[in-house]
Amino acid sequence: MLTKYLYVFFISMVPLVELRGAIPIGTVGLGLPMIPTYITAVVGNMIPVPILYLFARRVLEWGQDKPLIGKPCTFFMTKGKRGGEKLQATAARCLFMALLLFVGIPLPGTGAWTGTLAASLLDMDFKSSVLACMGGVLLAGGIMGLASSGGLGVAGAVVAR
Repeated sequence: MLTKYLYVFFISMVPLVELRGAIPIGTVGLGLPMIPTYITAVVGNMIPVPILYLFARRVLEWGQDKPLIGKPCTFFMTKGKRGGEKLQATAARCLFMALLLFVGIPLPGTGAWTGTLAASLLDMDFKSSVLACMGGVLLAGGIMGLASSGGLGVAGAVVAR
């Protein structure tokens, strides 16, 4: 049983998959109960956020001109800058809420990793960035929990057939 929760925990740490993939895998794929799966996925998804905020920008800027890692670093810097520009254009005055919704709406490329990088590139303060990402992760987890619970939502309907 603990092994299944560790799967959920580590899957929720993976960029692009995050808890958007970990919750359905835990509840539908592994048959785990919703609440412990949700909590495990949220914790796993939030662990990289402070580390990303503090170090990702520096590492990506450093690596952009390196031979082996230059292309991936440039890709992630571009993706983070685009995400940051979208956030600023959408809500210049209410950046906190824009970041929360950006992270919270479970669409591809809008998770905690991208949101944290965007916040770092926009020079948002650490506390606001982490709190906005936390709110977004909680929102996305709730949406994914509803979508993957038995009988409710799209995933429940697909699994029942």
